[in-house]
Amino acid sequence: MLQGRAVAAALAGLVALAALVLPVGAGGPVETSPFAVQGVEVDVTSTDANSAKNQALMDVQVKAFFLLVERLGSMELAEQLKEKLKPEDIAPFLRSLSIEKETSGPGRYIGTFTVRFLPAKMQKFLAGYNINVPAQQADPVLVIPVYRAPDGLKLWEDNPWRQAWIDLKGEQGVVPIIIPLGDLEDTEALTAEDAVNGDTVKLDAIRKRYDAASILVAQAQPTETTDLHVYIEGDTKLGHVNINKVYSPEPAEDGTTPPVETTAATAFQKVLYKAYIAQAAKVAEEKAARDNTPQSLAVTVPFSSPREWNAIRSRILNTPNVSGVDLSSLDFNGATIRLVYTHSLEELQGNMQRVGLSLSQGGGGWVIQPM
Repeated sequence: MLQGRAVAAALAGLVALAALVLPVGAGGPVETSPFAVQGVEVDVTSTDANSAKNQALMDVQVKAFFLLVERLGSMELAEQLKEKLKPEDIAPFLRSLSIEKETSGPGRYIGTFTVRFLPAKMQKFLAGYNINVPAQQADPVLVIPVYRAPDGLKLWEDNPWRQAWIDLKGEQGVVPIIIPLGDLEDTEALTAEDAVNGDTVKLDAIRKRYDAASILVAQAQPTETTDLHVYIEGDTKLGHVNINKVYSPEPAEDGTTPPVETTAATAFQKVLYKAYIAQAAKVAEEKAARDNTPQSLAVTVPFSSPREWNAIRSRILNTPNVSGVDLSSLDFNGATIRLVYTHSLEELQGNMQRVGLSLSQGGGGWVIQPM
């Protein structure tokens, strides 16, 4: 009986998971959510192709989850969580799946997926490990990678510089980095010469095609050694970018040494991330300064007795963010006060409700009354 229930639960889980599988392209041409993982590959064998696919749908979300933790956190945290979490622990974080490509045969299924996780749940989970993912992404940046190969400029042709940017999968970063598809429309709209010469009309046209806020031409030239000379300059919503640097191959966290092109592209992504965090911190500081600036509001407080007035006045003074109550006039039926507070008026109204008072605007102005 218990075994039958377990099988039924597993089948129910697969039915629910299948409902989350979206068709190719359902998420749009460019996936920019930081909680999505593209290009997740699975290769599963089983008794038949259908069973293999069902298992793949379970396996791919687990694989994507740890890839996401590694990207937003660290490889060490991902390895640590692999020892702690079971597939059933990961399933509640799943938002949807999209099949990028798939093939199947007798007892085998091979697929590539885009896996999306629930932002709020992932943010809360990662915050428990001191990883704070910004609630909002920056405006996307379109990067045009031009490779200065010994035999000439390369933009749309296969080359290690373009491949490094594609492999970066920067669309899902806190600062989305979009790489053009390189389809017929792109190749006819922009040449490598146009890009390095800064043809503003053609560059702006391709920027608009990808709905990016800004565009940067990233040039790279291999040196006589294994180094790579990178030059990137332009304006973004995060400020002016000016990179003129020679990169050398560097070991990654897993001990391997990726191509120098990958090292350079990853370094640039970190530059944009730091710029965004710095800008967000500055905006937060400015908002905090505004919130702490005292504001005042003329308010009428009706009451029926001195005792009621004293009770209402005490509640007002105990309201969060209220810093003062200046009495303008007082009679037997009510008082007119100048209420001094910080933060927004909406927040003040919410705080008033928490102490049992209503702050509302009528025909004669603002009024505070017991709820």
